[in-house]
Amino acid sequence: MRAVVFHDFGGPLAVEQLADPSPTADGVVIAVEATGLCRSDWHGWRGHDDDIRSLPHVPGHELAGSVVEVGRDVSRGWLGHRVTIPFVAGCGACPECNASQPQVCDHQYQPGFTGWGSYAELVAVRYAEANLVALPDSMTSITAASLGCRLATAYRAVAHQAKVNPGEWVAIHGCGGVGLSAVMVAGALGTRVIAVDVRDEPLAKARQLGAEHTLNAREVDDIPSAIRELTGRGAHASFDTLGHRATMRNSILSLRKRGRHVQVGLLAGDDLDPPTPWGRVIGWELELLGSHGMATAAYPELFAHIAAGRIDPTGLLDRTLTLDEAPAALASLDDYHGCGVAVIEP
Repeated sequence: MRAVVFHDFGGPLAVEQLADPSPTADGVVIAVEATGLCRSDWHGWRGHDDDIRSLPHVPGHELAGSVVEVGRDVSRGWLGHRVTIPFVAGCGACPECNASQPQVCDHQYQPGFTGWGSYAELVAVRYAEANLVALPDSMTSITAASLGCRLATAYRAVAHQAKVNPGEWVAIHGCGGVGLSAVMVAGALGTRVIAVDVRDEPLAKARQLGAEHTLNAREVDDIPSAIRELTGRGAHASFDTLGHRATMRNSILSLRKRGRHVQVGLLAGDDLDPPTPWGRVIGWELELLGSHGMATAAYPELFAHIAAGRIDPTGLLDRTLTLDEAPAALASLDDYHGCGVAVIEP
């Protein structure tokens, strides 16, 4: 198969010819029809993710395609089915999985991180029976790949972790793929959305997706004060979808009393353990929550919103790429100036 490979963290990315994968006993091989280009893959390539423990490595974790081979413990009924899979695949047997929380599984499998990923013509994934999600016939593979970790992660963060209610104020700090997805989800659930970024282009996209207000952090000196002024008392729920000490702090300080902060963006490098305004957290009884992927069982709920037209993943699609274009596109993600989601078609 052809696949994007790196042999050193931060080193050259190139398309190479590799041996076709074989399924593990509990896994399947998927012929990749589309895979999302995600900043998490950039972090993996740069060496920011401890789950990548051996090199060379193939990135990619937002995928859709058809099952072409199954392991001995997997039903042959999956053969030929178009599927996707959460970027965090639970083992199905640990206490977390038994509690219906596979996104924090003790033994989780992550394509593109704990194993080779989907920037390839073929990808092998584990824990298939517990994690494969059959795609509706009406959903294209490009749409399914654009759900990826971004829309699925945003859906869990907004609907399941923050548990937003119609009419609540929601602040979203960072309008990349996850942030714009969160804008879309929060709007679909009836909240009043304030989107924050440092660039006008994604803020304009946020307004198209339903944001009631937008704030450019390069032009507004005090984002938390601006959000409190717009809302009267502060946001009911606020999300750092970028992963930066400044956006995390702004998100927390944007909240009203007893508000909920959800950390979605990966904090890495110099931002790994940022200072937290604990005095405000304690005095105002704020909730600080993390969000990491979405369980397989929640996909039908998300699919129902898409089928009803409340959420349109194609509204986030910015560009499509070939596999040969993927290495340069991945390497340039830290300096990417577009907005929305890019999808690779191997």
